[in-house]
Amino acid sequence: MYLLLGPSRVGKTLLVKRLQKLSSRNGAKDLGEPPATLPTVGTNLTDLSIGKKITIRELGGCMGPIWSSYYSDCHAVLYMIDAANPTQISSSCVQLLSLLSAEQLTSVPVLLIFNKIDLPCYMSLVEMKSLLRIQDIMSCAKQAITVVEISARDGRGLSDVIKWLQSTLRD
Repeated sequence: MYLLLGPSRVGKTLLVKRLQKLSSRNGAKDLGEPPATLPTVGTNLTDLSIGKKITIRELGGCMGPIWSSYYSDCHAVLYMIDAANPTQISSSCVQLLSLLSAEQLTSVPVLLIFNKIDLPCYMSLVEMKSLLRIQDIMSCAKQAITVVEISARDGRGLSDVIKWLQSTLRD
């Protein structure tokens, strides 16, 4: 099971809908207009076919206090941050540090996703890494952490997410 976590309104639902379209049998080249989404209250399960079938469990941001009850059967974590919302950065960092320190996730790879790079007010990867002190976090974390920038809205960077997911597949 893959967990998709992050604060509310960072684009988790749109991400899984876009990944599902990209991984469909016809391998959609044109994503088209972004589908309508609603904030997730609870959990959504989405199956992707990326050479092998995987299931992503998206947990709503409002469920942050109980995310840890889903860690036990987790194969990998995708953690999403809104790169266009500076007021959310500190709480996002606290949540990230909490999941990285969870005993059940010490050997689980983590994909750190900075979303919304399509917005004019987004912070660059350099700014985000500096603000969150990503190098310090990566040097202290037990997990392998990969960082990507994406726009779930226009599709930029989604191929990097799929490549990372494929790299985590078990035989």
